[in-house]
Order: sequence, then C-alpha cells, then structure tokens
Amino acid sequence: MRAFTEARTPDTPDEIWLCEHPPVYTQGLAGQPEHVLAAHGIPVVQTNRGGQVTYHGPGQVVAYPLIDLRRLGIYVKEYVFRLEQAVLKTLADVGVTGHRVAGAPGIYVNLADPFGHAALTGPRADPFDGLGKIAALGIKVSRHRTYHGVALNVAMDLRPFEGINPCGYAGLRTVDLSTIGVPASTGEVAEAFGRHLANGLRP
Repeated sequence: MRAFTEARTPDTPDEIWLCEHPPVYTQGLAGQPEHVLAAHGIPVVQTNRGGQVTYHGPGQVVAYPLIDLRRLGIYVKEYVFRLEQAVLKTLADVGVTGHRVAGAPGIYVNLADPFGHAALTGPRADPFDGLGKIAALGIKVSRHRTYHGVALNVAMDLRPFEGINPCGYAGLRTVDLSTIGVPASTGEVAEAFGRHLANGLRP
C-alpha cells in the first residue's frame, strides 16, 4: 500500500484492495503497549495508520481503499463518513442495523436488537453500553492519498480480541455477523462491501 501510494501520480487510477489476513495484531501510531493484554503468540505489528490496537484474522473482510482525495474533491472527515457508510449499507444488505458512536470511529451493533432499526438515543454514561464493535477503521493519508482502511467482522474466532483493549477501549465487546445470527460468507460480504465502497468513492 505504501509503495503504491508513494509511486502513484495524479493520473493513477484509484484501487480498492479486499483481503483476509492471517492472525495478527496491528498497532496504530497512537497505539499504547499496555492495550495488548496477552498476545498468546500472535504477532504484534507496528503500522503507520491512525488509531490503537486491533486484531485481523480469517473470517474478517479487510478493505484497503487507495484513493486520491484531492481528485475526488473531499476531505478526510467526509472520506471516513463514506467508509462507515459503506459498512452500514453492507450490514443493511443482511438485515443488520449498524450505528456510529461519536468520537469512536468504526461501526457498532446493538447486541440486544441487532436487526432493529431504532437509533441510539439519549445521553449515555457509557457510550458503548449494550454495543458490540463489528467494524474497525484506521487510515493513513499522505499527500491527499489514502491507504490502510476498514475491517468488517464476518465469521471469526473472536477470542483474540480478548487479548487486547480493542481500539484502546477496555472491555469493549467485539462481534461478528455470525455471532448475531447472520450466516454470511466472507466472499459474499466482500463482494457487497467492495461494491458499496466503489459506489461511495466515485466522483
């Protein structure tokens, strides 16, 4: 990603890379070692994306949009909104309602009613109360060009998340589509996710 971004010119077409990773923890630039509680032999890799520590592994769709924001005519805040919007649309395709949490990038589901359409309401002493994180987001922008991206949990072994404070939040529960009763495959989700990202990141 870094090599592609450094080598691209104003005429280089944008790309979206979709993949699965073998088990790995990745630390963002702000990552603090104490948020890795017990790695249990899983590699911890330092990266230059934003954010704290997260986990990648089989059964998770990772999307790396390589986008020229200047050419697209948007700023980083709008870019993050569009990434999250693609996750929300992908979840909606399988009947799941995703939610944003102010100040905490990524997408969450209401564990008590993941298929309900009610919005999160009222002041919440704990903004994550009753929620599970289903998609993590961490990006890097260099000379208006993006890399790193967003990971959507489909059907994973979720136990490695117990070895970290996900995204720096102690006790934050992480879920996948399988856990909330959606029997989708990573291939199906990747196809839908890629389509929504492509549609949302066109000029």
